[in-house]
Amino acid sequence: MRPLRLVALGDSLTEGVGDPVGEGWRGWAALLAGGIAEGDVEFTNLAVSGAQTCDVLERQLPGALARRPDIASVVIGVNDTLRCTFDIQAVAARLDTVYAAFTEQGAVLLTACLPDPGAMLGLPGALARPLARRQRAVNAVVHALSGRYGAVHLHACEDEWLTDRAMWSADRLHPGERGHRQLAARFHALLAERGLATGAAPSPEPEFPAPTRSASLWWLATAGTGWVVRRCTDLLPQLLTLAADELRHRARGTSARLDLRTSAAVSAALAALSVGEQQPDAA
Repeated sequence: MRPLRLVALGDSLTEGVGDPVGEGWRGWAALLAGGIAEGDVEFTNLAVSGAQTCDVLERQLPGALARRPDIASVVIGVNDTLRCTFDIQAVAARLDTVYAAFTEQGAVLLTACLPDPGAMLGLPGALARPLARRQRAVNAVVHALSGRYGAVHLHACEDEWLTDRAMWSADRLHPGERGHRQLAARFHALLAERGLATGAAPSPEPEFPAPTRSASLWWLATAGTGWVVRRCTDLLPQLLTLAADELRHRARGTSARLDLRTSAAVSAALAALSVGEQQPDAA
């Protein structure tokens, strides 16, 4: 029998950032691959740091489909919320296309809801709330489409692990080794419930010592600073506009309108997908 094929798509989270091994990254997907089957597993990680849903659709999906995976993980969306081009309808349409392509091939789909970056970075409320609202919109879309396509779906946007600093790396956005192991173990448990994971579950205990405080500070002063600068160049002008809008609504007592606007946008995005599916049948 051929090896079980697992393909991972996404951004830095799936690439493994925060879980260094040798000169590269390992991460939750590689840890999951090590225990997903008793026999051989052919694991391919196509995730790239900074990727958005458009990158998954246009750059990662073709190579993934060519490998005809048995299991495909698609964990993406946070970087979309950090861009001035954020459009929940476009995000929904891309994810729908990606999910459909895998399920049409017969692959088992792995998805996850993710925490909002503003809260993880500890941004002030007026800056954090718009990002949180965007991430809730992405999570709502992922949750709905995961149900539509029968995905193995992990709720990683809540629970105690988010507030446990031992789970996170120095940048406060990516899990450390312990956090990556937590994700791998939780995905393994969900797959095992469906009879899809037959190997040993990944150990929750780290293999390597946690980075020292000096190492963490050095990362923040070098690579971490570069990451912040790159994101702020694109996002900061719009984020300040969003924050100003947030403050105006709070002053008027109309903040609920922003949440309603986001909910309406999510509903419209999902409704547009449903209409698109019905058109070929009508023809």
